[in-house]
Amino acid sequence: MPISVNLAKYDAPEQRYCPAGVYEIVQEDAGPRLQINAQNCVHCKTCDIKDPTQNINWVVPQGGEGPIYQGM
Repeated sequence: MPISVNLAKYDAPEQRYCPAGVYEIVQEDAGPRLQINAQNCVHCKTCDIKDPTQNINWVVPQGGEGPIYQGM
């Protein structure tokens, strides 16, 4: 879905709407593929809301409460 629809029809918007650069289209010999850089995720849930095909199902980490940032 990310390559056949999002890249072909929308030019892979997940590369642009994610503020942390989690989603990246990588060109390989076999063709483009979606690479997910999960270590960059800031748990903003933008991908779940903005994906045009709704194929991203974001779930909260750390036992369900999401990230616990000190001083917030």
